[in-house]
Amino acid sequence: MTATSDPVDAWMQAWRTELPEVVFPSSELSKRIMFLSAALDRVTRRDLTELGMTVAEFDVLVTLRRAGEPYRMKPNQLARSLMLSTGGTTNVTHRLVARGAVEREDDPTDARSTWIRLTPDGVELAGRAVLAMSAEHDAFFEGVPAEVIDAATAALRDLIAACPALLPRGSAAREARTQGRA
Repeated sequence: MTATSDPVDAWMQAWRTELPEVVFPSSELSKRIMFLSAALDRVTRRDLTELGMTVAEFDVLVTLRRAGEPYRMKPNQLARSLMLSTGGTTNVTHRLVARGAVEREDDPTDARSTWIRLTPDGVELAGRAVLAMSAEHDAFFEGVPAEVIDAATAALRDLIAACPALLPRGSAAREARTQGRA
């Protein structure tokens, strides 16, 4: 490996030798994203365990906190925002209610509906968790030059914006992009 190589280079070379037909132009990119994602996931899970919460609980808390005051969302909004099923969101919400971090409140304008809202303890816990995660993620990239971080951020932003798979199914923009590649 060269000074700028990483474990993905070795994996890709092995695939080029062993099964070259599985190597596509996007293969290296996919593997590098997965490699970084797995490493960040390990850091995140370790720190969340120390805070006594799961990744799903963290996601619910920070999504509600990010929503701004009064730190509440409808269950279906929350599920869509988290890309979870409504059932999965309900299970996580039940655990957070038992913990005293969120509460359900009736919607006075719709008797069939409720809001999920952070309690004051939940606001404090979400703040602590976000600060801890931000600090850990910053420490993870310690030593990486700012220009490398900036370039990677810009490249990933462009990639996300250009990726039809990330657009809603059935959207005109997704159809146009998909047809443009054919």
